[in-house]
Amino acid sequence: MHSATQVRTDTDQNSVFIVDDEKDLLLLYEEILEDKYDVRTATSGPEALQKIDCSVDAVLLDRTMPEMSGDEVLGILREEGLNVPIAMVTAVKPTEEVVDLPFDEYMTKPITPNEVLDLVNTLMTRKEYHQASQELFRHVSKKTVLERANCDRSDEYEDLVEEIADLRENIRSILNDISSTNPS
Repeated sequence: MHSATQVRTDTDQNSVFIVDDEKDLLLLYEEILEDKYDVRTATSGPEALQKIDCSVDAVLLDRTMPEMSGDEVLGILREEGLNVPIAMVTAVKPTEEVVDLPFDEYMTKPITPNEVLDLVNTLMTRKEYHQASQELFRHVSKKTVLERANCDRSDEYEDLVEEIADLRENIRSILNDISSTNPS
């Protein structure tokens, strides 16, 4: 996995990396997603491991490919610290062994264009939730540090309290979005 740090601006699209040995399927997924996302592809596990880097926001990964299975690619990506949502999109019906695989979603082919788009949107929402949660935890830690140091009467402290409230509201909003799209 290439680990070069890439900085993205707010105007850049989120990126989806798709790994599948069926080139026609890659083209179909790319066509479905390209208007909303920066789509990158690989047709094998080794190629994916060379191309996927920290600028990727989500991964769609086939389980059955020649050379290297999607399960192996998934394991390597997680071992190397790729902390993005990864969905297995595969013709393999799930069995008990999926319990040990560190994926975020699992869909069995064939899937419709709407299902592909919904899947990627769900993965992006999960990533947004994770990022907002991490930022909230950082802010709460800073607030606690200021309180312990008796610095809780400063403008900086008040700004932090407001930012925490905003982050909590953002997280509530994300959770509401998740609940409305996944009514289970």
